[in-house]
Amino acid sequence: MHLYSLTARSKGNSVHEISVKAGYEKGIYTTLPHFGKKFKCSGLRRNWRTYIYRMSNSFAAIVGGVVGALAVLAIAIGIACYCISQCRNLSNRNSDTGSSEPPATVERKRGGVPSSSAATPPVPGPHGATQFTMEELEQATNLFHESNLIGYGSFGLVYKGLLRDGNFVAIKRRSGVPRQELVEEVTYLSGIWHRNLLALLGYCQESGYQMLVFEHLPNGSSMCNHLYDKGEDSATKLDFKQRLSIGLGAAKGLCHLHSQKPPIVHGNFKTANVLVDANFIAKVADAGVCKLLQRIDDAGPSSRASGNVFQDPEVDQMRNFSEMNDVYSFGVFLLELVTGREASHIDSFGSNESILQWVETHLSSNDFVDRRLVGSFTTEVMKDFIRLTLQCMSFPGERRPKMEMVVSELDRILDKEITLTTVMGEGSTTVTPGSELFSSR
Repeated sequence: MHLYSLTARSKGNSVHEISVKAGYEKGIYTTLPHFGKKFKCSGLRRNWRTYIYRMSNSFAAIVGGVVGALAVLAIAIGIACYCISQCRNLSNRNSDTGSSEPPATVERKRGGVPSSSAATPPVPGPHGATQFTMEELEQATNLFHESNLIGYGSFGLVYKGLLRDGNFVAIKRRSGVPRQELVEEVTYLSGIWHRNLLALLGYCQESGYQMLVFEHLPNGSSMCNHLYDKGEDSATKLDFKQRLSIGLGAAKGLCHLHSQKPPIVHGNFKTANVLVDANFIAKVADAGVCKLLQRIDDAGPSSRASGNVFQDPEVDQMRNFSEMNDVYSFGVFLLELVTGREASHIDSFGSNESILQWVETHLSSNDFVDRRLVGSFTTEVMKDFIRLTLQCMSFPGERRPKMEMVVSELDRILDKEITLTTVMGEGSTTVTPGSELFSSR
């Protein structure tokens, strides 16, 4: 408790002191200032008494004003901090790495065509993920009609749907009771936005089902449709620069996940989870779903299907996912980009042959590069690309580059390929890399 004093001086230099008590502890006013009801100031004329009363009232007003000003200042600071935070979020979403509508120059560099009529994707509310109702999702999918069934994934059946606001969504549905862990994970993941990540919009837990609602690319498709079982006359033939651009986009999506605190490990990265829109802009799907399944099913990494070529062999040893496991899976994806083959393939004899086995058997003949790429890449850049692929699949995992370095290297490789083909002309120098690159592990 602090004691404040107010002093008045008369013409005769006699001093009259008025005591004012106010509770003030640890920087906070605990009680308002208290003034006595009477002031006995002998020797003062009536106007002095009036003056003293006025001074006491003025002092109360000053103290009250200070307290009020501090409160207003605190509120103003809070509002300012909120506005700054929102501005930063908006700035991040409009940047090259966070925007759903990239600048035209970026689109051209990545092999895409800029479009001004692209629909604005739905976004979750400012307070977290959207909780959809079963009625909304049944209406969007025509009661989950089989004509809207577009696939099957780790979370169950996948349906396409059209919401009442005109936005397309992909709905992953499986049987399950409501779980708070699902709500917590979806709420967190829905706040992770990036132009190369498929956005998680919300969830629904009704009628014995658990459902995740993602944005849907109505004119998009999985990279599997552009790589596997396609002949040289394929309408969706992708040249080397386009594949580099798609690889770079997917790498940026993974890098953004790993940059979170704590890092988000995808845990199930594969070519089927790399989607491309109509402009061949890559979006990584199912980010965070692996961890969500671990929480609600009490399942660990070993629950994944054995024989998954994309899965880092070290996962079974460490029994835990890390960023380096994603890097290994990304290396297998790069290998698919350059060979055009599926990671796990049934050969002519009916046996299951992995892409790693296939590449090793084709090293000596130097014919493992996708024939559809002939004439569309330069020797120097292809060697750099394969070298990076091998680094991503190195053992032990500590030797692998972080996704941040992978992004930087792919960006450099793409720029180099664009520069060389611009100066030298498309397909002026080509190569089918041989075993000397793969033997230097």
